Amino acid sequence: MSQLLKDNDMILRAIEPIDLEWLYQLENDTSLWKVSDTHKPFSRDVLVRYLENAHQDIYTAKQLRLVIEWSAQAIGLIDLFDFDPKHKRASLGIVVKEAFRKKGMAKRALALIIDYAKDILDCHQLVATMTEDNEESIRLFESAGFKRTGVREDWVFEKGLYKSEYFYQRIL
Repeated sequence: MSQLLKDNDMILRAIEPIDLEWLYQLENDTSLWKVSDTHKPFSRDVLVRYLENAHQDIYTAKQLRLVIEWSAQAIGLIDLFDFDPKHKRASLGIVVKEAFRKKGMAKRALALIIDYAKDILDCHQLVATMTEDNEESIRLFESAGFKRTGVREDWVFEKGLYKSEYFYQRIL
């Protein structure tokens, strides 16, 4: 019998208080801010309060953040957000620490969360957005069966330049 949210040596697990320092480092990595639309650092206090409320059900919070753990080491985060049970859809985001990129980890985590969204949350579709220059994410989502269904022209302004944002969907 297969176990949901687990694939051999990878597991998607709830975020825990023990993850505070790791989460603090990840959330304050300015190289990731452009994909998370973050504009300021997170304090440990803010993250402690977040962790205190992370137990909320996805039906209440409309989001779910899981730690991607490989061989008992936290290597990234995967999020379902803008969860809409009426329309059976959710948005999806993923970040994997640089040392673990291009090793198939994100693809494995994505497959696990897709199964969860379909089998447990009864989602009909998942959506993701990324800027036109985020080639890694484009390859990842396309390899997982997502189709580009829209473009928002000049949507993101970064370092003096406008970038278009791609909108991807996968019908489950």
